[in-house]
Amino acid sequence: MDSTTKNTAKIPMERYALVLVIIGSILIPFMGSSLSLILPLIQNELAVNILLLGWIPTAFTLANAALVLPFGRLADIHGRKKVFTIGFIVYTLASLLASASTSGLTLIFFSFMQGAGCAMIFATGVALLFSIFPPEKRGRVLGIEISAVYLGLFLGPLMGGLLAQTLGWRSIFLINVPIGLFAIFLILTRFKGEWKGSEGEKFDLVGSLIYAFSLSSFMYGFSALNEFSGKIVLLIGLGGMALFYKVIKDSSNPIISSEIFKKKLTLFSGSALLLVTIGTSAMWTLLSLYLQDLRGLDTINTALILAVQPLVVALLSSLVGRWIDRKDNKIIIILGAVVCTIGLLILAFSGIETPLLQVIVALALVGVGLGLFSAPTNQNFLRSLTSKFYGVGSATLSTMIFIGQTMSLGLLLLILTRLLGNVEIAPSNYPLFLEGLKISFYIFAAISGLGAVLTYIGVYKPDNHLK
Repeated sequence: MDSTTKNTAKIPMERYALVLVIIGSILIPFMGSSLSLILPLIQNELAVNILLLGWIPTAFTLANAALVLPFGRLADIHGRKKVFTIGFIVYTLASLLASASTSGLTLIFFSFMQGAGCAMIFATGVALLFSIFPPEKRGRVLGIEISAVYLGLFLGPLMGGLLAQTLGWRSIFLINVPIGLFAIFLILTRFKGEWKGSEGEKFDLVGSLIYAFSLSSFMYGFSALNEFSGKIVLLIGLGGMALFYKVIKDSSNPIISSEIFKKKLTLFSGSALLLVTIGTSAMWTLLSLYLQDLRGLDTINTALILAVQPLVVALLSSLVGRWIDRKDNKIIIILGAVVCTIGLLILAFSGIETPLLQVIVALALVGVGLGLFSAPTNQNFLRSLTSKFYGVGSATLSTMIFIGQTMSLGLLLLILTRLLGNVEIAPSNYPLFLEGLKISFYIFAAISGLGAVLTYIGVYKPDNHLK
């Protein structure tokens, strides 16, 4: 086969890979952002108590976070396409079973199964793109993948709300089934080949179990920091993480190699991603309370305003991806973190009489910042790795995002409960809520600003002992 024939055969493979990763990147955030929206409907139909109700989205998120890194390691050993395919099968089957749930407990179990399938897809999607696409195209496809993620976040509250209102909450799960079946059909009939980085190496089961338990404990404990039990679980998680570090240090085949973080670009890119995620993730929850309770907007209008941020990211990321394939990304990535910080600072000045246009502009700025920041940061993190670590590297990026989201929400709940106590928001405590909003956004802006500083250090300040 001559080089022209090989190149012609490679192009359809690239297209199939991109289409499949886009499907997964839209479905998962769509499901995650829709789940919280349908909880009241689930509660009414299945008579679920508040504790079990909260565990439906929690099981989905924890399964994602705790399993994505072990699945990334398994993909590097046994094949990224294989784990990616199993992920779609598990996710599709779990979605079908969840739609037929007759109790809160079964729905929690199938939600966990969905999260496990999502973890397999997220652990391998970006790794497949890096395995298949040449370096000069990776920025573009990363930008498209990030656009797909934010398109899913954009569609979740809007399309999910419409589906739930017209067809019931079960339709949110059922809509995944035909899309998942199409993806599985495409994989089995068109997406040929396999990509591995660590074939023949052993999988560290003990380290994986310690990691999953420790990370789950850490995330749950941080999300419940305002409770004594949350602090205890957080300490257990931190202790487990210390044990996990010792295990991977002594293991000949750890699920994540410490070598990854000895490179300056990887260390600082991952840290900056974590900080910017902490700074921006709880924004939706805080503004949803502000817009509906203090400003009197209904659910649809609130969703439309909040949708500005993911829509801007979705529109911008693919353009930024094309840019960084041709140009240096140093300025654009730092600018992104700075613009995020400015948007968060503007939101700190939201009050009862603040024009809604000011809130929309601030959300758009955060969207612009994330659009400029996300694709280059992911590219910097992964391009500093060898192909051996693409699966683990892709999974590590996802883990950073999950941890950042949990820490962001945990900080917000800690601030609000310290000021308001464990009470509902009412006109009598509006001033305290606004004080909490101001403090929260100042802290989130400072964290995002620190992310900008780490980004600057990572791309402009060489540090030989980290290389």
